[in-house]
Formats: sequence, structure tokens, C-alpha cells
Amino acid sequence: MTSGRAGWIAGSAAAVLVAAGAITYAVAGDDGGAGTPSAGSADAGFARDMSVHHQQAVEMSYIVRDRTEDEEVRRLAYDIAQTQANQRGMLIGWLDLWGLPKVSSDPPMTWMGMGDMPSAGEGSLMPGMATDAEMKKLAGLNGRRAEVYYLQLMTEHHKGGVHMAEGCAARCTVGVEKRLARGMVESQESEIRLMADLLAERGAAPRA
Repeated sequence: MTSGRAGWIAGSAAAVLVAAGAITYAVAGDDGGAGTPSAGSADAGFARDMSVHHQQAVEMSYIVRDRTEDEEVRRLAYDIAQTQANQRGMLIGWLDLWGLPKVSSDPPMTWMGMGDMPSAGEGSLMPGMATDAEMKKLAGLNGRRAEVYYLQLMTEHHKGGVHMAEGCAARCTVGVEKRLARGMVESQESEIRLMADLLAERGAAPRA
């Protein structure tokens, strides 16, 4: 890994974690002016759904860290896992703060008007999420094959996450949550570009 790229990855992750911590503390004094959101609001729906979406990214990232010795991919996977675990904690914490349930009887993505969308397969509850079969396949690969498959799965995962975060940025009413969503869009789009470069270096490309 070049020192510049290593610094970009570490610096980007550190910046997101610092900002996430600041946003967590700021929520009590949020300037959105909308009051406590309802259980059926976009704010609550995004918090519930993105916490599930993030959890799979964390699991996927720790899987690949055990399947490869490549420091560049391992560092990226660690940074994604740490950032998304931190953000997931914030989202769940906000639901607790608002006194809202962490699960809903409504299908995922209902808050975006997509509750009736077909699933890509078992385990793939929302856009970009890997199926159980894909997660099992990743766990069975090693070395470069694991790196390529992880980068392809995570690229799709990030694309789905960006779509959801854009939905919150447009629909959510709690100011700090909207800002977090916008930050997710920016950081995940940057990582999508980075992963495209890493795939190209390995003679591969994102899945069509």
C-alpha cells in the first residue's frame, strides 16, 4: 500500500469516528426543530434499517480480515467495520433516546415507499445486502479470491447504503440524523471509488 493511500484510509475513518461521536452528543440539542419522531417516521425507519444494513457490513469486513494477509484490504475492512459499528451504535442509541422500538412489523424500506420490493434472496433484506449464500461463499474463500469477492460485495453494499442515506437526507426531519446521512453518502461514495481501484489492481471489476 502506498503511504498516501494508507493515510487516506486511516484519516478518513478517524474523521468519521470523531464526527460520529460529536453527532451522538449533539442529538439531545438537535436543531432540526421537529421534536421526537414517530415510530413510522423516516427518521425511525432509517435508524432501524440502516442499523441492520451496517451490521452485515461489519460481519462481512471481519470475515475478510481472517481470509487474507493483504494489508490494504485488511485495513480497509477494519476501517469499514469500525466506522459502521460506531454509526450503528448511534442509530440504535437514537431509537432508545426517542423511546421507539428497534424492530417494526412493517417490511424494511417502508419509510422509503419500498416495503413491497422483492428480496434478492435469504439474508438480503435491503438494497445491496448480501444473501446468506454469498456470505457463506465469502467465508470459504482465501487470499486474492476473498479480496475480490469482498470488494465486489461491499461495493454493492455501499451502493445500497448510499441509496438509503440519500433517502434519509431527503425525508428525515431530525437535523443531526440528516447530517449523518449526508456524511454516509460522501464517505461511502469515496470508498466505492477506492474499491474500484483495488479491484482493478487485482484484474477485476465491480459486479454488473
